[in-house]
Amino acid sequence: MSASEQTANGSVASSIINNVNQVIVGKDKQIKLLMVALLTGGHVLLEDVPGTGKTKTARALAQSLSLDFKRVQFTIDLLPSDLTGIHYFDRKADQFVFREGPIFTNILLADEINRATARTQSALLECMEEKQVTVDGQTRKLPPPFLVIATQNPIESQGTFPLPEAQLDRFLMMLSMNYPTHDESIAILKRFAKADPLVTLESVATPEDILSMQKDSSEVFVADCVYDYATSVVEATRTSPEVRIGASPRALLALVSASRALALLSGRSFVTPDDIKELAVPVLAHRLSMHAAGAVSKDGSFQTQHDHAASVIQSIINTVACPTEDFTNK
Repeated sequence: MSASEQTANGSVASSIINNVNQVIVGKDKQIKLLMVALLTGGHVLLEDVPGTGKTKTARALAQSLSLDFKRVQFTIDLLPSDLTGIHYFDRKADQFVFREGPIFTNILLADEINRATARTQSALLECMEEKQVTVDGQTRKLPPPFLVIATQNPIESQGTFPLPEAQLDRFLMMLSMNYPTHDESIAILKRFAKADPLVTLESVATPEDILSMQKDSSEVFVADCVYDYATSVVEATRTSPEVRIGASPRALLALVSASRALALLSGRSFVTPDDIKELAVPVLAHRLSMHAAGAVSKDGSFQTQHDHAASVIQSIINTVACPTEDFTNK
C-alpha cells in the first residue's frame, strides 16, 4: 500500500466519522470501532440501556456510506423465516418464488437480540459467519459489505434468552455507548432542538470505497514481534486463575484482523502494539467465561461478568511485556 493510499484511507475514515458526528455527539471511539468491524467483515454487539443512541448511530453510519439499512425488532415470536425469507407460491407465475427477508441488506440492526428464542438467534449464525443464507436447500449470498449490529439491554432479564457462548464468539466486538457527559447532553439538546439531523444527512463514501478499504485492510503489515505480543495477550487469558475459559484461536485472529483495520483507519500501513492494547477489551472480554458471575472492584462496587473480564484483560495488558522492536514495514 502506497503512502498516497494510506492518506486517502485515513481521509475517508475521518470524513465518515465527522459525518456521523453531525448526528451523534461524543461517540468517536464507538463510531471508529464500528468502522473497524465493517472493514474486517465482523459484527458488533451493543450492550447498553435504551435511549443512548444505538439505533441512530447505526442509521447514521449506513446513511454516511450509502448502504442499505434494515432494523428488526427481536421478539419471542420472531421466526427464522422472518429474518431469512420464505418461498411462497405465486399464482400468476404458477411457481414458487423466494421473498427475501430483512437479512438481505448491508447493515442489519438486530434490536434486543436476546428477546428472541435460541432457534431464531441461531438463524443468524450462518449469515454472520458465511455471509450467506440457506433456505429450503438453496444458498443465497448476502450483499457485501454486510454488518450485523445487535443490541441488548443489560438491565432487563425477564423474558430474555441469553446469547450462548458460540454466538457471542461470532461477534467481533462488544461495545457500550455509555451516557453522555454534561456538556455532551447540552450539545444533544441544541442539535435536536429544531429537527433531526439524520433526515438531512448526506453520504460521504460509497459501498465501493468500503470494499476497497476492506482489501487494503487485509494487506496492512504485522511484524513478528506484534504477532507474538497479540498471542501472548490471548494466551494469558487462558492461564488467568479468574478465567474459566479463555479466548479461542478465533479470538486471536479477530484481534489481529481488527488491529489491521484500526491501523488503516489511522492512516498507517503497519500495526503497532497500541492497536492491540486498544482493541483487547472490546474484542476479547465478551468471549471470556469467568469463574464467578461477577466480582467486587477495588472501590467496593459490583462488577458484571463482562466488566470483570474487562478488568482481567486490562491487568494482562499491564503485565505482558510490550515489544520495543521495530514493527514498521521497512
